[in-house]
Amino acid sequence: MGNAPLKLSNADARRLWIWTNGLADTPTGACDLMGIINRLGFVQIDTIRNVTRAHNHILWSRNQNYREGAVWDHLRAREVFEHFTHDASLIAGGVLPHWGLRFERLGANYARSEWSNSGLAKEQIAQIVDRIRVEGALSTHAFDTKSKSREMWARPPHKKALDQLWYAGDLATCHRENFVKFYDLAERVFPVHSRAEDAVALDWLGRAAMDRISFGTQGEVQRFWDVMSAQEAKAWIAQNDELVPVEVSCADGSSYSGVAHPDIETRLKSAPAPTTRLRILNPFDPLIRDRIRLAKLFGFAYRNEMFVPKAKRIWGYYVYPLLEGSRFVGRMELKADRAKGLLDVTGFWAEPGVRWGAARRGKLEAELARFGRFAGLCDISWQVPQP
Repeated sequence: MGNAPLKLSNADARRLWIWTNGLADTPTGACDLMGIINRLGFVQIDTIRNVTRAHNHILWSRNQNYREGAVWDHLRAREVFEHFTHDASLIAGGVLPHWGLRFERLGANYARSEWSNSGLAKEQIAQIVDRIRVEGALSTHAFDTKSKSREMWARPPHKKALDQLWYAGDLATCHRENFVKFYDLAERVFPVHSRAEDAVALDWLGRAAMDRISFGTQGEVQRFWDVMSAQEAKAWIAQNDELVPVEVSCADGSSYSGVAHPDIETRLKSAPAPTTRLRILNPFDPLIRDRIRLAKLFGFAYRNEMFVPKAKRIWGYYVYPLLEGSRFVGRMELKADRAKGLLDVTGFWAEPGVRWGAARRGKLEAELARFGRFAGLCDISWQVPQP
């Protein structure tokens, strides 16, 4: 990496990042669901069903022939597994042989954390495992220990024990029913494989991260899977001479240094201009997951405010960024009124300098209609002034 850095214009960086995330093309045609997941590496899952749950929306954004809940068939088929990256996620099955270090580290971190004080003795924890071994997969509802705290985030002792065993990879998500997680012994869920040695796993995860970000800083490589330490990410970059040094131009005219995938020039030539279709993106979409990268590349400031007190919110409870081509043109707050079959628009904010003429409004109306149909909602109800 001793050569002069390759300069990436802001336009090229945006185009490449959108393409890398599978959002460049019009989201139509046959739905290769596992192709999408393998390309992304993992898909975040979330309990909130504001219109549709995050994983459904993320997958639908890449192919609008995807149907709600279809991804769970691939968990049952063991083509994906559920664990924790930066958050709870469905992870491509090919990652599993290299995930042992994550199980080990996350299990140890959880055991040391304040959350892990389950209040159950080792014998009681062993009894939980024995019940699952004998009875088969069980959800948290199969156990009846109670939390002594009334705090919002308080969890009963058995739930803490289940979590610790799950983080450590001793238990695994067998399936979900109405989003309720069922735990089974990992040996009965995970396909038989040999665990890669730590050095091999870190190298594989580094390469897999770079493949899925195309270019980035040391921190962005580290945060992709959230397995490496900062020191390990630094060492991995230093020892991989095939990585290409780059200087990336930001939306505000500044620039930063990073590294890129070895075939960066081929990617730049082959990555198409993004579709001009207006896209309603989920707050947990991988394109916008790294808020610092989002602000640098697109000049778009965004934060999730679901757990921010209402009086302190800048925007709203569940706010969807609006992407048109390679530009964020606004954001809107949506909510499903399932009793009335309506997709309610409860907030809308245009980005500064973006004009909302008839053509752009038409694109938004078309995407709202598509999103509503996906969630089984028959009409759109604007409860705020339309743009």
